[in-house]
Amino acid sequence: MSSKAGGAKASRKQEGIKVISENRRARYDYELMEFFEAGLVLQGSEVKSLRVGHVNLAEAYAAMKGEELFLINSNIPEYREANRFNHEQKRPRKLLLHAKQIQRLAVGVSREGLTIVAVKMFFNPLGRVKVDIALARGKKAVDKRETIKIRDWNREKSRLLREK
Repeated sequence: MSSKAGGAKASRKQEGIKVISENRRARYDYELMEFFEAGLVLQGSEVKSLRVGHVNLAEAYAAMKGEELFLINSNIPEYREANRFNHEQKRPRKLLLHAKQIQRLAVGVSREGLTIVAVKMFFNPLGRVKVDIALARGKKAVDKRETIKIRDWNREKSRLLREK
């Protein structure tokens, strides 16, 4: 599933999707251009840990290894009750996408100099773990200041409208 920047936040809530973690810092540091929904290959203890709500996507990104795409640097803490059957916390996890989507991401990274950033991790209505990834271009300091100005102005504008 590919969609342009923006989001279907309202429709996501209605579909019965349970958001586990959201990388809000990605929207500040990057200009998100094209979104993809990818499946994840996980071990049992990782799924148990995710059901409890433990995951950190703050520094997560995707990278190509051969013809496959892997989620790097996502931190899923160990599940205490799994004992010796636990998983590595920061291991690379394979992303499941269609071949055309992987090709589109590979072209974006190699030719256009973009980055693949993990934006959100959630359970879909069938209980499967999915990750929203995005092709992103890094923002410069000027762009970040502009984002802050717009956010502050919108906050001030809504405050003024509330007072009236």
